[in-house]
Amino acid sequence: MLEPAQVVDTYFLESRHQLLEIAAYLDRYDAAVARNGNSNGLAADEKKLAVIRRALEIVAEQKPARERTVALLELFATV
Repeated sequence: MLEPAQVVDTYFLESRHQLLEIAAYLDRYDAAVARNGNSNGLAADEKKLAVIRRALEIVAEQKPARERTVALLELFATV
């Protein structure tokens, strides 16, 4: 079983990479909207983006009521 500091040391770079990928995804979407004027009001696109933003909120919770992984799996099941 890893100590808390070992968890941070072991998974920091991988987690940082994944967060940068998410930020790049949202930046690419924003750039596409800026280029094309708007998102054309596609409800499916907006719902998927809302799910990603909600997922980020869940991940950022400091004292979640339940495991973040379970909450994300349930959230992604709605898409």
